[in-house]
Amino acid sequence: MTALSARLGLLRSIAMYHGQPWRKRGLKKLYASFLCPGDLIFDVGAHVGNRARIAQKLGARVVALEPQPLFAAFLRRGARNGLEVVEKAVGAAAGHATLRISRLHPTVSTLSAGWIGTVGGTKGFSAVIWDAEAEVEVTTLDALIVEYGMPAFCKIDVEGLEAEILDGLSQPVELVAFEYLPAALDVAQACLDRLAALGDYEFNRVEGEGWRFRSEEWLSREAMALELSLLDETDRSGDIYARLRRSARRPGSAPARLISP
Repeated sequence: MTALSARLGLLRSIAMYHGQPWRKRGLKKLYASFLCPGDLIFDVGAHVGNRARIAQKLGARVVALEPQPLFAAFLRRGARNGLEVVEKAVGAAAGHATLRISRLHPTVSTLSAGWIGTVGGTKGFSAVIWDAEAEVEVTTLDALIVEYGMPAFCKIDVEGLEAEILDGLSQPVELVAFEYLPAALDVAQACLDRLAALGDYEFNRVEGEGWRFRSEEWLSREAMALELSLLDETDRSGDIYARLRRSARRPGSAPARLISP
């Protein structure tokens, strides 16, 4: 039964992220606004690879981090040149950690027990049970940069561990995206603070799997923090994008184009 539940969870995720072509078209439009052929991308929490494969189709080189063995195996089956699958989690320090897995809802598997305590009782998670555990290897963004080079873009979607992952980064990356969840906004606020400590960033956000930014102008950390504080638990989750201001970018780096709303 446990193996069947895990397979059903995999199929659920495949249907959710690969079975809705209109979502993929929108995401491709978004990614095409800032990715260039040859760019290096870190996809932290790759899951079934919907974002990794779009980036790959746009000519980017993708390092996909996915600690769930079943999902890492799925990614490897479809891997081609330009996509490397790394079966590890990412955190503040290298080592090992316990991954708490929801077999039927594997997209919300997490290393953060505290995050489960925060969101587990909310309406959107009422049907979720974290019914399995696995010990996984943990690396850091700094270690990945040493091994693969500096990414042009780093996407982080790891169900509550985003801020800890950024604690394992000691230098600014040109463009970072991390998930925010209205039921756990303390994580997003911590991410804003960490990125502001690393570099001169400005911020925008996308709701759900959309491709249009909410704001016509990119916001300061303070303005984005205020915008998040006004969200209600029933509001949609999404991704916050953080880009270095032009004056803070490394010499010779290409500016992120990024479409307007």
